Amino acid sequence: MKKEFSACLETIKQLVESKNEELLLGICKILKEQIYHYDWVGFYVMENGGLVLGPYVGKPTEHTHIAVGKGVCGQVAEREETMIVQDVSQIENYISCGLDVQSEIVVPVMKSGKFVAELDIDSHSPAPFTNDDQLFLEEVCELISEQF
Repeated sequence: MKKEFSACLETIKQLVESKNEELLLGICKILKEQIYHYDWVGFYVMENGGLVLGPYVGKPTEHTHIAVGKGVCGQVAEREETMIVQDVSQIENYISCGLDVQSEIVVPVMKSGKFVAELDIDSHSPAPFTNDDQLFLEEVCELISEQF
């Protein structure tokens, strides 16, 4: 794992252990501040069969509710697996959050084998996400799964 991810993961572990009331928002802030290509970081939580926007850091979004199966976030909720999109213009049912967004990674949060939420990250950089991003973010999601 890249050095920047390891350092960031340690900070997040400390935050989780502190039992901070604003844990999810704190994680969003840490990820956005410490990883250069994470420009919008937020959580969508499964509620009543759909995704509802939770804590996030970045430009405001009008996408506060997303149906399962719709866009990248909805597809991750449906498939229950990480999805990396290096070029959002190539996705047919992409839900655009802004003209600056060029790529996206969405990682499911699973609790006791059940999809409960997801971590959504947009980047203004073309194709910045690597296998290291995926492994790092999946570990973050595993750390926080018990919060749901």
